[in-house]
Amino acid sequence: MLDQVTGQWSVGWSIAAFVIAGAATVVCGVRLTALGDTLADRTGWGEALFGAVFFGLATSLSGIVMTAVSASDGHPQLAYSNAVGGIAAQTLAVAVADAAYRGANLEHAAASSRNLLFGCLLVALLGIALMASLGPEATVLGVHPASAVLIAFYLAGVRLIRSTKQPMWRAVRTEDTVTDVPDHSPASARRRTAGIWAEFAGVAIVVVAGGWAVAHAAASLVAATGLKAGLVGAVFMGIVNALPETVTAVAAVRRGALTLAIAAVVGGNCLDVLNLAVGDVAYRGGSLYHAAQPDELFLTTGALVMTSVLLGGLLVRQRRGWGRLGFEGVLLIAIYALTVAALAV
Repeated sequence: MLDQVTGQWSVGWSIAAFVIAGAATVVCGVRLTALGDTLADRTGWGEALFGAVFFGLATSLSGIVMTAVSASDGHPQLAYSNAVGGIAAQTLAVAVADAAYRGANLEHAAASSRNLLFGCLLVALLGIALMASLGPEATVLGVHPASAVLIAFYLAGVRLIRSTKQPMWRAVRTEDTVTDVPDHSPASARRRTAGIWAEFAGVAIVVVAGGWAVAHAAASLVAATGLKAGLVGAVFMGIVNALPETVTAVAAVRRGALTLAIAAVVGGNCLDVLNLAVGDVAYRGGSLYHAAQPDELFLTTGALVMTSVLLGGLLVRQRRGWGRLGFEGVLLIAIYALTVAALAV
């Protein structure tokens, strides 16, 4: 029985694992949104910071497990492309959430200096990953020094952002701006904080189990079909990896927690870059960064471009765009589609 679970799966079982894990992720994502919105108020962190750190961690757990399992099983391209592919697909979630919001452009309504800072942190982390992949190959106990740099850079960035309580500039408030206001409804007040944390952790564990199943299904799919690891990791694993952020971003918009919607995506993306450090430790064949092929490096560059476009949208704050999307939403869709098409060639 154990061999059947851990051995190579058929194409049918692999596809079924993707579908089931995706469905479980959707259900868990909706529930995480409600719990995260409440905990953001209870902890006093606010939607932007709580969403980017704790919420981002919970929604990134499946991706962390996917990367670690793929790397430890000797599939470094799958591990690398899952991490950066998830970032690209998750950034696309902003366009999906924007389409679901009936007010002004989401990036206009959810103006937040902390979300901008997390976007800058994401650009820096992706840049460090590219430098590691293109620089000299060097490892200490089988781990590239860049992995430690990524973790240190992330922690220092979060500390800096958390300490920035009074930025030197602020986004101008307009009639379409939706500010982060704590929820004091009776339904929210009845539950104890410890109980909410326990449920939050329980839902996150389900997401972790889904991540293991997707990683195993992806490896089986590559072996059975001969598809490129970069394509499977970027598209199949990346989309499932992005589902928690996509679902929670849309659910957050529906709840009126617009800042949380953006923070969940950008914060989850920052943590997904750290997946490379996790994969580097799990991979015993040398440096994970130097195991990356041109497809994975191309995908990383695409994620950088998409993040820059998102930052541009948050800065420009276009009220009305093309259809129900701002200019950045249209560009995010176009860039992601072209990236996937190029990987499929």
